[in-house]
Amino acid sequence: MSAKRVPASFYKTEGNNEPVREWLKQLEPLERKTVGTDIKTVEYGWPIGMPTCRPMGKGLYEVRSNLPNGKIARVLFCIFENRMILLHGFIKKTQKTPKKELDLALKRKSILEAKR
Repeated sequence: MSAKRVPASFYKTEGNNEPVREWLKQLEPLERKTVGTDIKTVEYGWPIGMPTCRPMGKGLYEVRSNLPNGKIARVLFCIFENRMILLHGFIKKTQKTPKKELDLALKRKSILEAKR
């Protein structure tokens, strides 16, 4: 098996929380497995395009997961120091990604980059 091109890491808050890991734990086991498989596809296949991954601008990307029950999950990430940093995960309810979801991921990305 080939090596991961960009190993995934969870973004950590000041309080050492990992918001994406906590979000994943709230999903049903099958949903969690689907999202995990899609993240793994990006780790091994980077750079990768649609339908699994899409650039969102400003250095943000999304992992696109279609969950078994018709729900749609997104995990927003950036590439930082050759790692895939999972910034934010959410269940998508509208066609367009809500600005508040993008803003939260961008805020976490800028905090991450400021620590360099």
